[in-house]
Order: sequence, then structure tokens, then C-alpha cells
Amino acid sequence: PPPPPPPPPPLFFFHPPAAPPDPLWSRGLGDVYKRQFQGKAYVDTGPVQERVYAQHAGLGWIGKNTCLINAEKGSWLFLSEVICSLDLPPDEVALDQCGDCTLCIEACPTEALPRPWVLDATKCLSYLTIELKNTVPESQRDDLTNHVFGCDICQDVCPWNSAPAKSDDGAWAPRAIFDRPSLTDLWTRSDAELRVAIKGSALKRAGVKRLRRNLAVALGNSGDVKVRDALDQTMSGTETDKMPSVRDPLVAEHVDWAQRKLALASQG
Repeated sequence: PPPPPPPPPPLFFFHPPAAPPDPLWSRGLGDVYKRQFQGKAYVDTGPVQERVYAQHAGLGWIGKNTCLINAEKGSWLFLSEVICSLDLPPDEVALDQCGDCTLCIEACPTEALPRPWVLDATKCLSYLTIELKNTVPESQRDDLTNHVFGCDICQDVCPWNSAPAKSDDGAWAPRAIFDRPSLTDLWTRSDAELRVAIKGSALKRAGVKRLRRNLAVALGNSGDVKVRDALDQTMSGTETDKMPSVRDPLVAEHVDWAQRKLALASQG
């Protein structure tokens, strides 16, 4: 039989750069309204329901995938806001334009969208790979496939995203280590290398330990029996000096699961 195709690269989904320095937006608002005020800028940095305020600001409507959708730019948006003491006139609320479309609901691999405008976060791959601090339930590990950090499938299939915006700004470019690497390459990186790679990025939210947890699951899901050697070598003790995170019980348990799954694949 022909050799199996190589496993797909790990999938990463990133958050925006930091909010602009306070003086930049405060000077702009001050110039417009000609008075002093109190305010604070947010870009996904606090407990603010940004999409709700964005809808009421006329920027778009909340789609059935629970993301804000703009009629011109789709849902590939980064929402930022200034919470301030200015008495600003409200905008007209945007109208829902999803119609009968349910592509996002149908495409979700974990059925995390049980019905329109309802998200079961405990099933969402973004939650499982980013927010979940403990063990990924074994019943959900196959669903992760090669997702290592986040998921945007429900946005990928949205018709409003058929022509996404592009940018040449280096701030949006992937870091070299995360530009379509192989799972094995990422796995064999030292903890120090991974720590430097995620510094100053959204991946720091998961940290090295949970990144390794997710990589172990993705390696197990790859079906590539050759990656067993990388896992076996790591856990044999010869590599643990530069990869101490693999000794953590959280990581070790997922590595064991991956090794067992790959062993079964080699028998089949």
C-alpha cells in the first residue's frame, strides 16, 4: 500500500497585538470632544463583553457562531474599545444578516454550537487548548486533531469571510518557529526555546506546560507511527534535562495516551 500522507502541521490561532498607548487614543478623543475625561483602553484584556457593545455601536451583528460579523469585513475582526466617562450619543444597533445559513453550526467538529447563538465552551477547541488548565478529557482528545492553540473553523466556513482582509504589517506575521512547523519539530524544542518563542504572544496564556500537553495530543492524533520515536526518546530520560515540562504529571499523562494510540495505529 502507498505510504500514508504526512501529518498536517499544527494549527495555531492568534490574538491581536497590544492596545495602543493611552496617550494616543486619549489625545484623539480629547481633540474631538474638547474636554478632559477618564478612560481606559481594552483589547481583549479584561472582562468586557466586547461583541455586545460592538453590536450596539453598529459595527455588526452577533452571528450564529457567537462572533461579531461586519457586512464588509466579515468576522475576522479584533475588537477594541475605550471605556470612558464621556457622554457619547449611541449608534443604531446593527441588524442580523445570517438568514437561514447554518454552516458554522454544521462545521463545528465538537458540536460546541448546539443551536444558533449558543456556544458550549466546554466543547470548544479554543477552550480545550487555551483555557482548560487541567487534563483534556480522553473522550475529547480525538476531536483536537492537530489543533495546538485555538480554533476558527466556525469562522473559516462563514460566507461573510469569503474575502478576508490581508496585511503586510509584520505585527500580524507568524513567528518563524510557528510558521507551518511539523509537530515533531515543535515537540523536540527545549523548554527554553518554547518559552522564548511564546514570550509576548497570546500563546503565553497556555504556557510551555499546556502547549506540550496539546502537542502530545496532536502527535497521538497524527497517526504517524514515526513520531513514537520522538515521544519515546523524550520520556526515556535522555531529553528531560532540556525538557523538564515533560516530567509534569499533566504532560506525562497525555504523552502516555499518545504513545498508546500510536502503538495501536502501528498494529493496524
